[in-house]
Amino acid sequence: MSVPLPPLPPAADDAYRPGGRSVADLADTEHRQLLGLAGRLDDPDLDGERRREVVEVLTAAVSRHLSAEEQYLLPAVRSALPEAADRVAEVLAADAALLTALKALTGPQDGTLAEVVQRVRRHVDEVRTLTARLREVTSDAELIRLGNRWEIAEEAAPTRPHPGTPASPPWNRVVEPALGVVDKVRDAVTGRRTYLADLHRDLRE
Repeated sequence: MSVPLPPLPPAADDAYRPGGRSVADLADTEHRQLLGLAGRLDDPDLDGERRREVVEVLTAAVSRHLSAEEQYLLPAVRSALPEAADRVAEVLAADAALLTALKALTGPQDGTLAEVVQRVRRHVDEVRTLTARLREVTSDAELIRLGNRWEIAEEAAPTRPHPGTPASPPWNRVVEPALGVVDKVRDAVTGRRTYLADLHRDLRE
């Protein structure tokens, strides 16, 4: 089943495999990273400063991930698997609740943190199921083309939770890059950590 895609990059037929990573592989990789960050927060020996840093990175990672997922992966699932439309709607509602919980965090010891960790794990379980079904009905070329768009969208995505923004195309593809610019300026001014590599770098220093 063909998945409708924006016009760029050029469409590829099944005989041609474009360069890049599959959107399904990207989603799976990031899901493992999110679970790893959530697992760190369950460590009772994690000190307050390190916990705060992990919370910062988890917040940014989830914000970027959900932005790209809602722009490309979930619309592709809805298009390729019409029978999954209700599940997609449930995932979008759960994503909004996760962003709201992230925005409500006031510190690394906030009781809301346990809710965030639980919602991250639930999100991974739900979307993994949809991604597996998408693999079954979509060509490798289509998945890679979606993956290329995912990476571009994620680079421009917000690094802070904005639960009130549109969660479906086309408006999220317009609003979220603008919010991403503002968030990145705030991150640069405050020195906020936003990538997993930032935590690894600190461990080496």
